[in-house]
Amino acid sequence: MHANLRVFGLFMVLMSIFVLIGWVLGGFFFGDYWWFAIALFLGIAIAINVISYFYSDRIIMWSYKAKIATPREAPRLYKSVQRVNSFYRLPEPRIAVIPSDTPNAFATGRNPSKAIVAVTNGLLKMLTDRELDGVVAHELAHVKNRDILVMTVAATVAGAIAFLARIFWWNMILGRRRTADVGTLLIIVVVAITAPLAALLIRLAISRSREYKADRTGAMTIHRPNDLADALLKLEHANKRRPISRGNPASSSLFIVNPFRGNMLARMFSTHPPMEERVKRLRKLAMETVSL
Repeated sequence: MHANLRVFGLFMVLMSIFVLIGWVLGGFFFGDYWWFAIALFLGIAIAINVISYFYSDRIIMWSYKAKIATPREAPRLYKSVQRVNSFYRLPEPRIAVIPSDTPNAFATGRNPSKAIVAVTNGLLKMLTDRELDGVVAHELAHVKNRDILVMTVAATVAGAIAFLARIFWWNMILGRRRTADVGTLLIIVVVAITAPLAALLIRLAISRSREYKADRTGAMTIHRPNDLADALLKLEHANKRRPISRGNPASSSLFIVNPFRGNMLARMFSTHPPMEERVKRLRKLAMETVSL
C-alpha cells in the first residue's frame, strides 16, 4: 500500500509539473488558446505515467542492454540468488546480466512476482561469492520492501522530464524563435533548468533512506554485514575510476552505487547516501551482531 501511494504521489507530481509547464508556455505561445497547451502537456504526462507503470522495467533493461540469463549462462549469480532468497522466501526473481565491465547491480520490476535482479559482468568478475551474496541481499531487500516499482518509475519519470527539458533547451538554441523577446527566452530557460531540478528532487525524496534500509535489511537477512560493506567499497572505487558507459543519469538511483561520474554539485545532490556513512553503519551493525 505504501509503495502504491508513493507511486501515485510521484504521478501527481509529474502531472503537476507538466500542467504548470503547459500553463506557462500556453500563455506565451497560444494566446487565448492557452488551455490547449495545458491539455497537451497533461496528455503527455498521463501517457508517461501509463508507460512508466507498465513498461518502465523493460525500458530500464533496454537502456542498459541487460539480458535475461538462464542458470547455465550465469551459474554463480543464479546460485547466489537462490541462497539469499532462501532467507527471504520471495517469488523466485529472474536474473539478468548487463554487458559492462563496470561492476554494479540493480533490481527492477512492477512487483515481487515480476522482479529482476541484474548485475554487470564486471561485478561477477570482481566480487567473491560472499560479497556477491551481500549485493544480492541488498537488491532483494528492495524487492521485499516494495521499493522496485517506486525506484523504477521514478527513474523513468525523471528521465522523461530531463528529456523534455533538453528539447526546450535545443529549441531555444537552434529553433526558429531566435528573435523571440527576452521574456519568452527567459521562460524557456527557466523551464529547461527547473524541470531537471524537479526530477532530481523527486529522486532525492525516494532514494537515500531506501538505500540505508536495503543495506540493513540485506545485511541482517544473511547475517553478514561486513560482506556487503566490503562489496560496497570495491564497487564505489571501481565506479569512480571507470563510470558506466551507457544509460541515463536519471536512472542512477536504481543502482547499488552511483554508476555515473559527477561534479561536486552532482555529488552533493546524489541519489545515494555517502559511501562512508553506509559502510560505517554496516560495520557498526556487524559489531552489534557479534556482541549479541
